[in-house]
Amino acid sequence: MKSTHSIQGMTLIELMIALAIVAIIAAIALPSYQAQIVSSNRNEAKTALVQLKLQQENYRLDNSSYASTTNFGNPTLDNYTVSFDNISSTTFTLKATAKVGNSQQNDTGCTELSIDQSMNTSPATCW
Repeated sequence: MKSTHSIQGMTLIELMIALAIVAIIAAIALPSYQAQIVSSNRNEAKTALVQLKLQQENYRLDNSSYASTTNFGNPTLDNYTVSFDNISSTTFTLKATAKVGNSQQNDTGCTELSIDQSMNTSPATCW
């Protein structure tokens, strides 16, 4: 009598083909994922700046000038440092600067975001 054996499992070539497919998919997906993370972090900074601008306007309604960091404190963001500049009775500028040593440093042209009392934003391409 003949015994028939069926071979089960994957051959080395089939395994290598599967790994190649996974590597190609990862090579395409990873840069897109990283770009999405950078964009999401930038949106978080923009949201914080707009919220601070609204707080500044509310503060100005009750006071004779805009607030400084001593009145509000600096918001804590994981990827950006927020600062108040050019504060007077009629003007202010809020800036969010990407922290050194994180992925936001790769956000070309958008490492420093700013907004002023008139909703002028810069750099315009990042807003």
